[in-house]
Amino acid sequence: MRLRKLLILGCATVMSTHINTSVAADIVIGVPSWPSVRATAHVLKVALEENLGLDVELRDGSNPVIFDAMDAGAIHVHPEVWLPNNNHLKERFVDAKQTVRMSPNSVAGEQGMCVTKATAERTGIAKLSDLTDPAMASKFDTDGDGKGEVWIGAPTWASTTIENIRARSYGYDSTMNLKEISESEALTEVDDAVKGDKDIVFFCYSPHHIFQTYELIVLEEPAHDAKRWTIVQPSAIPGWLEKSSARTAWDTASLHISYVTSLETDRPEVAAMLAKVSLDTDTVSAMTHALVVEQQDPAEFAAAWVEENAEIVAGWLE
Repeated sequence: MRLRKLLILGCATVMSTHINTSVAADIVIGVPSWPSVRATAHVLKVALEENLGLDVELRDGSNPVIFDAMDAGAIHVHPEVWLPNNNHLKERFVDAKQTVRMSPNSVAGEQGMCVTKATAERTGIAKLSDLTDPAMASKFDTDGDGKGEVWIGAPTWASTTIENIRARSYGYDSTMNLKEISESEALTEVDDAVKGDKDIVFFCYSPHHIFQTYELIVLEEPAHDAKRWTIVQPSAIPGWLEKSSARTAWDTASLHISYVTSLETDRPEVAAMLAKVSLDTDTVSAMTHALVVEQQDPAEFAAAWVEENAEIVAGWLE
């Protein structure tokens, strides 16, 4: 699998387990915990406020919390739903309950496991399956327990569940400690590893600014094979992990804006605009780079972006 090189992770988000069903603003946009969705959320906020005269609120939350809130009418928009990561949410709220609409437009994304170029040169690692070799895994041992460490994602990400499954399917769950920490912590570890000439392996995805910051190598895997992917969502009933399997590369991801179906009747102009928003991987990567690497203020960046891309935004409103 090859990740585009013009390409995420690093902002802390409050993950509420309760849904606030009161809505003060005209439109509430849910914001999960990765930079690209934060950038898109701010751009949508500015575009809606300046062109449709609405009061728009941004509200932090995890993917499940945001979908539950959309179902309850407390949040109206999710700016970036990753598929196939969140197929289970799509099946429940978009396909079955039909309380949420998903834009047909999407941004292409890719996911996998990365090492720095220097790590690959020092260790000789090339394939994800190389991590099943205890000798290779030990090269990523940072705590002296004989097993390596690999960051597989943040605790609340849908991709993290799948990376747990992939680790078990390949077999490196027995040679590597699977770390679930926030993206900001993980990026700090990558930065420290680069500066300290240390070896590191970690989950990576695009669109993401990290590919512009460091020279990375995506570990090789067999091409995606849907027949070899069986994803069972975590359950209180034991056995979900054992029933799952994913021993090939991820399929190409698609990132979709989603919104509550009721907007089509309550605020049709908003629904129409959201259904027409179209961005590409390079654009979203540049947005992310501006927020994370250049550390631009999200609100100021979004205002400037909407002004500089007036023709693009106008196309969303036609």
